Amino acid sequence: MIRIQPRSVRVRLTLWYIAVMLLVLGVYAGAVYTFIQDNSSHLLDERLHVDFDWASDMLAQRPDGSIAPYEETGEGDSPWLKVYSLDGDLLFETPEARRHPVPESNKYAEKADERIVTVPGIMPPYRVMSGGARIGGRPVIVQVALSEGAIMQDLQQLLYILLLGLPIAVVTAGVGGYVLARRALAPVDRMAERARSINAEHLNDRLPVDNPDDELGRLATVFNETLTRLESSFEQMRRFTTDASHELRTPLTAIRSVGEVGLRGRRDEAAYREIIGSMLEEVDRLALLVDRLLTLSRADTGQAQLSVDMVDIPQLAEEIAEQLGVLAEEKNQSIKVQSQVVPRWIGDRVMLRQALLNLVDNAIKYSPVGGSIEILVTQSTEGTLIDVTDTGPGIPADLRSRVFDRFYRVDKARSRANGGTGLGLAIAKWAVEVNGGRLSLEPTTDVGSRFRITLSQTAVDQQTEVMV
Repeated sequence: MIRIQPRSVRVRLTLWYIAVMLLVLGVYAGAVYTFIQDNSSHLLDERLHVDFDWASDMLAQRPDGSIAPYEETGEGDSPWLKVYSLDGDLLFETPEARRHPVPESNKYAEKADERIVTVPGIMPPYRVMSGGARIGGRPVIVQVALSEGAIMQDLQQLLYILLLGLPIAVVTAGVGGYVLARRALAPVDRMAERARSINAEHLNDRLPVDNPDDELGRLATVFNETLTRLESSFEQMRRFTTDASHELRTPLTAIRSVGEVGLRGRRDEAAYREIIGSMLEEVDRLALLVDRLLTLSRADTGQAQLSVDMVDIPQLAEEIAEQLGVLAEEKNQSIKVQSQVVPRWIGDRVMLRQALLNLVDNAIKYSPVGGSIEILVTQSTEGTLIDVTDTGPGIPADLRSRVFDRFYRVDKARSRANGGTGLGLAIAKWAVEVNGGRLSLEPTTDVGSRFRITLSQTAVDQQTEVMV
């Protein structure tokens, strides 16, 4: 069986609206019909009781033993009425009863239990009620009847009205529903038209928001926020590609230049060694840059595999200070480690070590000759804090928001002279965040910079549950 589904949302909404209206109106029409039918039937039964009481009050027995009304009534005023003796003999009947005989009415009179029954087999059907009474002191059986013809006619007219009115109401509802759906979905058409024109060259365009408080307005707002993030990501990607190309070109150009100089004439062994040494330095710088780019690439794709280690953070700080002490001694700098008693942290030790290593290495590069670097490990309500403070020139307030961007350098000339790639802080930030922590640049009262690693206890607990 092939199921046909309209492609247009407004058509589907209109069809659903028509179906719901048809169901509601159908139920309503059925309820109205049933109510009127039951009410009419109840009124008919009440009229039978009234006719029965009229017969008991208005009939009298004549001296000859016959039954007759106290007063003569016209043929159109008398109800359908018969009076039987207890033996079943017919004593009296009205002209209405003679004009509209009810088949086997005498059989119904035999029961005389005052129940109302519908006589089948005639059209229109009649309702008959038979019961005992006394007329002039004589026990008799009084039988009254009423035709259901008037009720059936009224119900038939009501049915015609409902059957004619229901399609008109449904068609009207369908047209109104389509108009409403078209007006309600008009913002979607405008958003689709605008979205069709947005591409990589026009990411600054945004979807129109007619009403930010309704569902479509909130949807457009979410799309605009997504476009803002995409625009930012594309801009970062362009900047990253440009910076990466520039950074890769610099050592390659240096290698080529040194090689060309070396080939311009005959030189002694010492000169060639110096040239080769310069080329190897550029190769090391290029290898470091490629390695860090691969690290960030794994970070972006989520391919980094984390391990779960029990880490003694003060011991890790001492280890890094000892490892980088040689670099600090070359600039006559000192590295001091201070730590409080802190709980062991559970996470990836290699990642945390890489982050702390980059921070201390960055502090050594930017601190002047004779400066000092301090690593402070403390415990607070937020968790374990690791502060790396240097005595360098510091970072201006207007540049603090970009220090963690890739390839961003506050002092580009000094960074290249120190062999920096502009990726250390970006890698450090990723390495901390992937462990559930936070890396931030804290304000300082004196010169220098303070980078703070915050390792929350919540992340530790989650990793402990995973390990268990």
